[in-house]
Amino acid sequence: MDYSFLQHYWWFLICLIGGIFAFLLFVQGGQSMLFSLAKDEKERMLLVNALGRKWEYTFTTLVTFGGALFASFPLFYSTSFGGAYWVWMAILFCFVLQAVSYEYQSRPGNLLGRNTYRWFLFANGLLGTFLVGAALATFFTGSDFTVDKGNMADVINPVISRWGTEWHGLEALADPRNWLLGFTVFFLARTLACLFFINRLEDETLVKRSRMFLLYNCIPFVVFFLAFVIWICLSQGFAVNPDVKPVPEVYLQQYKYFFNLIEMPIVGIVFVVGVLLVLFGIGKTLLSKSFSKGIWFTGVGTVLTVCMLLLITGYNNTAYYPSSTDLQSSLTLKNSSSSEFTLTVMSIVSLLIPFVLAYIVYAWGVMEQKRFNSKDLKDDGHVY
Repeated sequence: MDYSFLQHYWWFLICLIGGIFAFLLFVQGGQSMLFSLAKDEKERMLLVNALGRKWEYTFTTLVTFGGALFASFPLFYSTSFGGAYWVWMAILFCFVLQAVSYEYQSRPGNLLGRNTYRWFLFANGLLGTFLVGAALATFFTGSDFTVDKGNMADVINPVISRWGTEWHGLEALADPRNWLLGFTVFFLARTLACLFFINRLEDETLVKRSRMFLLYNCIPFVVFFLAFVIWICLSQGFAVNPDVKPVPEVYLQQYKYFFNLIEMPIVGIVFVVGVLLVLFGIGKTLLSKSFSKGIWFTGVGTVLTVCMLLLITGYNNTAYYPSSTDLQSSLTLKNSSSSEFTLTVMSIVSLLIPFVLAYIVYAWGVMEQKRFNSKDLKDDGHVY
C-alpha cells in the first residue's frame, strides 16, 4: 500500500459514505411530506414515528462523512468548511432542527407546540436536502477560493485558504447546475420516502397515497438527474496533468467527467447498474400494486450511483474540489490529504467498518420485523 493507494482508498470510503447518506435522506424526504401526504393528526403521527426510528442513521452518517473528510483530507476541510461556512452552517442548522424536533415535539409542556416542531422537520426536509445537493455540486462546478501554503509565514494572518467573496459558499446558488443537483437530491429523497412508506406502513390509505406521490416525485427527479448528468458530461471538467513537475498542473478539459466514466470502465458500469436499479425499483412499484420492496432496489442503486458520481470527481487525475478563481489552487487527492502515516493508521482502523455495517443491518432488521401501524404507537414505549 503506497501513498497514492491510501489516498484513493480513503476517497473511495468517503464516496461510499456519501452514497449511503444519499439513500438515508429518505427520512428528510418523508418529513417534507408531513403536511401533504398525511391528511390528519393520526396519519402525521404515524409518519413521524415511522421516520423517527431512522433519523439517527442520517444524522450519524452526515457526521461520519464530515469526520472522514477532516481526518483524511484536512486541507479540503479547512478550505470548504472554513471558507464556505454559511452554506455548511445552514445545512448543519437544518439537521440540528431535526434532532431537536424529534426529541421535544412530544415532550409534555413544550412551549412551541407539536406542530411547530413538525414545521421544523419540514424545513429540514426541504432546505436540508436541497442545500446538500447544491454544496456537492460544487465538486463539479468549482468554488471561489485560493490556496497559498506560503501564507503560513504570514504572522498576522497565517491562513492557507482564503474565500473570494463575502457570501462564503452561498454564491454557489448563482450557478444553475448547482440548482439542478439540489432539486435532484430533494426529489430523490421524496421518491425514496414514498418507497419506504410503501414498504413499511400497514395503512392502506397511506400506502395508496404514497404510490400516487411516488409518481409525482419520481418524474421531476428523473428530469433533474438527467439534466445534471448530461450537463456535467458535456461541460468542461477540472483535469490534472501529473507530468508537470514539481507541482501538477490543473487545467480545463472538455468532457472530462464523461471521459472518466469511459476510461474507468468499472466505475462506468457500476454507475449504469446503479441507475438501472433506481429506475427498476421505481418502475416496478408503480406498475405492480403488490410490489413493496422497491426501496431496496432503488436504495442500493442510489448508493452505487452517488458513490460513482463522487468517485469521478477525484479519480483519474481530476481535481475533486476545484477553484473557479485560480485553477492551480484546486484540491486534488495528492495535494490535500493527510500524511502517509495518518492514512495508514486510519486504514487499519477502517477494517472494523464491515463489522459496524453488519451490526447496523442486524439492528435495522430487528426493528423492521413487521410493518408499522397506528397500534404500534400504543404498544411502543417511545413515541415521537
